[in-house]
Amino acid sequence: MRVLEVSRYKKNFVDHQLPFVTEQGEAIRALGHEVEYFLVRGNYVKAVGALKKKIREFKPDIVHAHFGLSAITAELQGLVPVVTTFHNGETHNWHVNLMSSLFSLRAKHVIYVAPHIREMSYFKAKNYSIIPCGVTLEDCFMMEKAEARQRLGWDPEKKYVMFGGAFSDTRKNYELLRQAVELLKIEDRRLKIECVEMRGLTREECVLRMNAADVFALPTKNEGSPQALKEAMACNCPIVATDVADIKHLLGYLPGHYVLPNKKGNAALWKGDEHSAEELAKLLKDALTFEGRTEGRKRIVELGYTNELVAKKIVKIYESIINK
Repeated sequence: MRVLEVSRYKKNFVDHQLPFVTEQGEAIRALGHEVEYFLVRGNYVKAVGALKKKIREFKPDIVHAHFGLSAITAELQGLVPVVTTFHNGETHNWHVNLMSSLFSLRAKHVIYVAPHIREMSYFKAKNYSIIPCGVTLEDCFMMEKAEARQRLGWDPEKKYVMFGGAFSDTRKNYELLRQAVELLKIEDRRLKIECVEMRGLTREECVLRMNAADVFALPTKNEGSPQALKEAMACNCPIVATDVADIKHLLGYLPGHYVLPNKKGNAALWKGDEHSAEELAKLLKDALTFEGRTEGRKRIVELGYTNELVAKKIVKIYESIINK
């Protein structure tokens, strides 16, 4: 089978596309299928001509568009059936939601990486699946915390909290984590805590820090199905995160996993109140005193969220479309 993956050109990423798109495509290739990539540059409608040229050259059996706006380009080519994956950004504003969800009705099948994304879409595909992006366990290597810290030169007397994003990303909500850490320091002046951000790190550097950290923290306001959290799970790192998207489902109430309640009660958006920093501080304290590591890696396998297993599910969708 020949598969053409379509996504938006990203200047600051390796291969100029989001890592989880590449990793999913390569997992499909590893199953014995031919996979090539088309990156949408500039206007989505104007890119249709270039996509048609690529289709004539590669002759794919299926086109798989990642994100709703890329699906506009994919659907307008009209030569090959399309599968579309919604990753979450499609629902952030009304006009993107309108265009993305409208064009999703033309797709042979739509994959939503979490249930709330379909719920938030203005137009809902009838032929759909809920399939989160997977992680490659081989990339999420395991290492003793002491060894990882030694490699990084981290202070053995400190507690390290790895933040699941860049400090400057307001959506990831570092300010709430900062407030919680300050409350813990006020409670115990002897406590040494340092927060580490993910910005500017390679996958290997992130995973090394996940192995070395005492806690992975993701107090995010909204997500699709967070990849960094799954990678932290695969490293068996204790986790504190907000109850948004599919995070509670991912964590599964395992020891060492702590979830901050959502005052809004809406999976699409986490909302706190004046007590949230105190609540997060308490959960963070529990996580920092958690002995050993978690069984997050086992949970990932049980859920079927490795890239290999996810790729097999997606290939079955391709085959059902082609056979029709």
